[in-house]
Amino acid sequence: MYVPGNDERKIHKIPTLDVDCAVLDCEDGVAANKKDEARATITRLLDEVDFGRTECVVRVNSVDSELADDDLLAILQAKNLPSGIMLPKVDSVEELQQFAANLNAAVAEIEANPIFNLITMVESARGLMNLQAILQEAGNLVDMSPFRLAAVTFGSDDFCADIGASRTSDAKELMYARQKVVVTAKAFGLQAIDLVSIDFKDTESLRRQSEEGAKMGFTGKQVIHPLQVPIVQQAFSPSPERVVWARGLIQAFQKHQQEGKGAFVYEGKMIDKPSLLQAQNVVQLAEAVEPSISQE
Repeated sequence: MYVPGNDERKIHKIPTLDVDCAVLDCEDGVAANKKDEARATITRLLDEVDFGRTECVVRVNSVDSELADDDLLAILQAKNLPSGIMLPKVDSVEELQQFAANLNAAVAEIEANPIFNLITMVESARGLMNLQAILQEAGNLVDMSPFRLAAVTFGSDDFCADIGASRTSDAKELMYARQKVVVTAKAFGLQAIDLVSIDFKDTESLRRQSEEGAKMGFTGKQVIHPLQVPIVQQAFSPSPERVVWARGLIQAFQKHQQEGKGAFVYEGKMIDKPSLLQAQNVVQLAEAVEPSISQE
């Protein structure tokens, strides 16, 4: 969930929202004349606020904005550093290399040796076409930079503006881009975070879109309002019934393997190795989001 970095009231409210990840924003959610205020507020509240189970990430400005350096220098003054940094509008390998150099320089000024989870954003046609090369370079930079690439996020509204598409509630105009993002991210073993729904009052559209994203393979979804949090969490969490099905299929597969059998029928459907992998994904996700579900 994005929270404007200069809005102290909203940042203080984060621990009450049970959100998985809060992105304290220095970029699009903050007016140009409020950037310094956002940096100072985020740096101070990182030390003052107990965010509980919520992972805390800071979205800096893009490399080509020439504001990211100031963001990093301010954030790294906090004693309690964020677990991750979100880098928007990554269009090229060169921009990622520049960010890595800037981050290395900023970290050199502090005593700690932090390693940040890096979340990159795809927000243009160029960024989408270069995504594979960008992720490959991120892997190359890991040994010489204080970050590890954790996820790729799709910035749908900037992407639509870039290609001249009209944003619709069913997001059909973005299907190709969403599929490319999730497939490329998963090829590199990364989380893929789906597009944001800007009409936060349209909860039914959000539910449909969230369920669609989960079925496509996305790991989670961006939100901009507390009302969206439980809807998205429910859509991306396997139901208890689904977990029971998955655990039963895994046990049945193991039994048939011991008996020397390959494909078999489980609950009326033919099961083979790909079905097992899907069931394992369900159990793994259940254990990650709600350990008690998988133990029932």
